Amino acid sequence: MPPTDTRWLELDNGERLAYAAVEGARPGVVFLGGYASDMSGTKATWLDSWCRQNGRAFVRFDYRGHGLSDGRFEDGTIGGWTRDALAVVDRLTDGPQVLVGSSMGGWIMLNVALARRDRVAGLLGIAAAPDFSQDLWWSLGRGDRERLERDGSITVGEDGGNLVVTRAFIRDGRDHLVMRRPIRLAAPVRLIHGMRDAAVDWQLCLALAGRLEADDVRVHLVKDGDHRLSRERDLEFLGATLGELVSRASAESPSR
Repeated sequence: MPPTDTRWLELDNGERLAYAAVEGARPGVVFLGGYASDMSGTKATWLDSWCRQNGRAFVRFDYRGHGLSDGRFEDGTIGGWTRDALAVVDRLTDGPQVLVGSSMGGWIMLNVALARRDRVAGLLGIAAAPDFSQDLWWSLGRGDRERLERDGSITVGEDGGNLVVTRAFIRDGRDHLVMRRPIRLAAPVRLIHGMRDAAVDWQLCLALAGRLEADDVRVHLVKDGDHRLSRERDLEFLGATLGELVSRASAESPSR
């Protein structure tokens, strides 16, 4: 169910992003969802409740083409959705923020952090999937790649569902790759990944940890965890990890 307190952020082009916000202490928390996910998903709503219970500011939103926001999903790209996230951080939050990125949101989390280093107090990736568009491209068979180039889009399956992948999404993703060089971020990072993740190889989080230049980087592997990590015990661990991260950030940069 969409949040009952849905609000709207108008972008420069007149399109609107749907979002929901919780007032509270800083550093605040911003949730960045995954590919074809929306702000009514399990992790987004659970984090909303966690932040309310802990008096922590929180924002969740739908990228363009997702959920209640304007736009077509097929027109979306990593660059465009990163700009959506930057608009949310710039216009809907104040002071330091902890970014929580799920799957594709983990990639957008890194893009936002690189663009707004002075605003980021911490990063928490859940099955983070940086550069996944390039990895997806190479995982396609020759026939699918040819159809994608010829027709502009194809449908691929994930966890029993069907997702549209466009040529524009793949091409734009090449301009936003982060795993081909050191990632120059100093904020503390926590990465949680299920070892039974059928969508994103859990070893990617180890590679990401190695790319990050931050000293305080911790990887948490959930041996029986899947891609979604939405079981109650997974969510409780997410809350404990987020709590540790915001406590550290609060100690270093107290809320006003």
